[in-house]
Amino acid sequence: MTKDVEDNQSRSEEIVELGRLHIRSERDGDVHAITLRGEFDLAYARDVEDELKRVEATDARSIILDLSGLSFLDSTGIRLILEAQIRSRQDAHRLVLLRAPRTVQRVFTIAGVEKMLPFAD
Repeated sequence: MTKDVEDNQSRSEEIVELGRLHIRSERDGDVHAITLRGEFDLAYARDVEDELKRVEATDARSIILDLSGLSFLDSTGIRLILEAQIRSRQDAHRLVLLRAPRTVQRVFTIAGVEKMLPFAD
């Protein structure tokens, strides 16, 4: 696992490489973006969940979860994203999702949850 961190009051960045999943977490002003690249499955769910909860505990006005770099998503990832959406509804609706590639996005459609999630269009 590798980590790179740059900190100051309005901008920070952290990159975590976990085998088949890369998590990039960066804040710019009031917006915090978490970018996932690779395979998001049970093996990495705890790491993604921990990062989401860490960011949710900050004063960021908007939290963007960028799924555009995913090549795989399993039911554990869907559950984790749904739970983050529930927390977001209770916390000023800060979560915004950027769509995954079509083959991965289809998993949300098949599971019947795509319309329940705050995808930016």
